[in-house]
Amino acid sequence: MDKKIWNYIEQQKLLEYGDKVIAGISGGADSVCLFFVLLSLREKLGLDILAVHVNHGLRGATAKRDEEFTKKLCEQHAVPCLVYSENIEAVAKERKKSIEEAGRIVRRECFERVRKEYQGNKIALAHHQNDNAETLIMNLARGTGLRGMGGIRPKNGHVIRPLLCLNRREIEAYLQEKGVSFCEDETNQEDIYLRNRIRHHIIPALEEQVNSQAVRHMNDLMQQVQEVWEYMDDVVQGVFKECVDESTNQCQIKEQQFCSLKIVLQKMIVYKALANITGSERDLSMLHVESVLDLFQKQSGKSKSLLKGIRAVRNYEGVLLEREEKGLVEEFPLQTLQIPGITRVETRGLEISCKIFEKNVDFSMEDIPQKAYTKWIDYDIIKNTLTIRGRKSQDVIGISRAGGTQKLKSYFVNEKIPAKIRANIPLIADGSQIVWVVGYRMSSKYQISDKTKRILQIEITEDKENGRNN
Repeated sequence: MDKKIWNYIEQQKLLEYGDKVIAGISGGADSVCLFFVLLSLREKLGLDILAVHVNHGLRGATAKRDEEFTKKLCEQHAVPCLVYSENIEAVAKERKKSIEEAGRIVRRECFERVRKEYQGNKIALAHHQNDNAETLIMNLARGTGLRGMGGIRPKNGHVIRPLLCLNRREIEAYLQEKGVSFCEDETNQEDIYLRNRIRHHIIPALEEQVNSQAVRHMNDLMQQVQEVWEYMDDVVQGVFKECVDESTNQCQIKEQQFCSLKIVLQKMIVYKALANITGSERDLSMLHVESVLDLFQKQSGKSKSLLKGIRAVRNYEGVLLEREEKGLVEEFPLQTLQIPGITRVETRGLEISCKIFEKNVDFSMEDIPQKAYTKWIDYDIIKNTLTIRGRKSQDVIGISRAGGTQKLKSYFVNEKIPAKIRANIPLIADGSQIVWVVGYRMSSKYQISDKTKRILQIEITEDKENGRNN
């Protein structure tokens, strides 16, 4: 058995000479087996071993028994042991997680804290083949992709799992051969946890009614899937930057480059982009990937809320993944213009100056200012009080002197103005007629003509009195 474990450690390159290993020891059979495996290699590899035990505060006296057992075991073999006592029920409630999930998170945090504090370079955990098979079944049942089918990795960053070459029976046989005792966690016999139900009912049924080597065969498959995934991941790394522009809160998937790829690469690129923007692969599924892919078949402006406050938006470049920001003003505020006079939009730091004057007899079209934020308007055409505001569903804009109009939404689409900024574009409006899309275009209907008698000049500048920027 020792040779089998050592060959696996060598094959997977889990340990090197002089490693400082933080070992998670609960007192159960799996972690005690891990403890003795590390002890057997301590002298050969010059390992510096530090044990960490986490008391979850869930099982009262038996939890204390496990803690004392672990401390005594470590003391007998001259291994330093750090014990952490945590209130997992409180953590689960605070973080809105299940007890099982909260326990995993807290253990992981404790191990990582110790690794950093004591400058360790490996965290050794006692997962084995049965754990891996249970994980595969859960992933398949919940919905997973190729990566999820790879199960638990033997090495993931600082974390190593030297026992993934053994099943539960082999671990128990190893301990029996060594004459080593361990603690039994009574909660492992309860069916209140999903993993326990798989352990007690599904795995035995597969072994008894399908194939006695079902666990080993599932682990062989996961190993192959991991190898395929690693190859595909290398391919994805090579094309990802060509297809995706990343910033702190956004990932822009570029349609032209993206859609030229095979669908398997497209899915992996979307998955990677989602993982990058959420900061984790946890809770990601192929449903989220399919939702993003589906947007490439939609028109610009369509969007879908995904997970963890992430939204996917179809735009003219492709699909944008972004964090949904809260607390922003959704629409440009409505205010009536003082004509003549000055109107201040304090929430936007804008000052709108309006002046009226007669058109001179020697007027020339060349007199009209060609400035982005100064416009001359035929004042006599205006039928309502002018306002500065955000968009409304019935808005139209004149596109020809002959009276042709276009819905404002269609104008935005045709001009490829991103949907996310449309609500905040200031509009000078005469009822539902848009006189001026500020920063873009003016309505043809309100332009100066030979019939114009009075001219309204509208000039929009920064409101210096309030010291705000546009």
